[in-house]
Amino acid sequence: MKVIVLGAGVVGVAGAWYLARAGHEVTVVERRAQAGLETSFANGGQISAGHAEPWASPAVVPRVLRWLGREDAPMLFRPRADWAQWAWALGFLRECLPGRFERNMRELAGLALYSRRCLAALRAETGLQYDQLARGILHFCTEPRDFEALAAHAEAMRALGIAREVKSAAECLAIEPALGGSDLRIAGGVYTPQDESGDAFKFTQGLARLASARGVKFLYETALAAIETEGGRIAGLRLAGAARPLVADAYVVSLGSFSARLLAPLGIRVPIYPLKGYSITLPLAPGARAPSVSLTDEGFKIVISRLGDRLRAAGTAELAGYDASLNPVRGAAIAARVRRLFPALGATEGIEHWAGLRPATPNNVPLIGRTRFANLFLNTGHGTLGWTLACGSGQAIADLVSGRTPEVKFRFR
Repeated sequence: MKVIVLGAGVVGVAGAWYLARAGHEVTVVERRAQAGLETSFANGGQISAGHAEPWASPAVVPRVLRWLGREDAPMLFRPRADWAQWAWALGFLRECLPGRFERNMRELAGLALYSRRCLAALRAETGLQYDQLARGILHFCTEPRDFEALAAHAEAMRALGIAREVKSAAECLAIEPALGGSDLRIAGGVYTPQDESGDAFKFTQGLARLASARGVKFLYETALAAIETEGGRIAGLRLAGAARPLVADAYVVSLGSFSARLLAPLGIRVPIYPLKGYSITLPLAPGARAPSVSLTDEGFKIVISRLGDRLRAAGTAELAGYDASLNPVRGAAIAARVRRLFPALGATEGIEHWAGLRPATPNNVPLIGRTRFANLFLNTGHGTLGWTLACGSGQAIADLVSGRTPEVKFRFR
């Protein structure tokens, strides 16, 4: 079949790759000049299948209340006259109920583990390089009470088949010696040895090149004007400046935070809202005492990954609509935390600051599957886990478009 994928982020490109691999003729439509220039450009770098769980949990509610009014809070709500924002926030609170949290956690865990297997197979098949490190992820705490909660939670996750190893403070320092020079005392942590890290932007660009060599056509700098429908199906896409519509047998929406805006005129309401995240990227001098194991800082809710000769630190979530501008306070807070954790890094000149819009659903579970239009599919809403879930989602959407049942247990639409 002829298939059009809308969006060339990591999720869209992965979907295009697997669709082409399944034998389809694939075209990707992207408004930017290259693949991966938006949310996939400078994320935290973690492929965190062992830590794939929703933000919406019973434990987060009291934290959100404590964070209200703090400009440097890990999660910041900027109220707007926007019904979609308030509906998303209320939906998030509803998903914090214990029963919902557990169901969502099972869904994400299954898709994440499947996606990790798909990524390993893709890497073995193609030899794709993207500053990857397969040294696990260490989720550490600087407060004893946080460590107690994290250790208890690790027991529950083991029942889902996710190996989380509880580690003492000394064991954490043995896993990542660079933490030994921290100004903050490490209380303990949880280690997932099978997790990985890497540069999502390099991966997306590299996979786009491989997909192009397989026959996938990329239409960059191409804006979508409207979607035309006829008789319960998508009839074609009107592109800005094009005389004729672009026509295919099937269409896949992978437009991240902009998916909701695209689908609304079709009468399709999806609970996706942008959560702005921030990152900093530090160039590392030769011999710098920087971490080589990917880290998650429980106290500050940031992730830290070594990407070749760079160090990436990313985190925070800001509900501020579609504003992707940089807030210097939030970027400076991440930089200050990194300096406290790794004072041996010394001067941190040349820091690159970035902000991007994560396409989040209230329960953090992505939307994958069919819509009420027979030939229109969704592969979007991956939130903070787009890099982690991209390959599994791509294989699943290729199966669905091909009329097959995906291998992974997941609630497809």
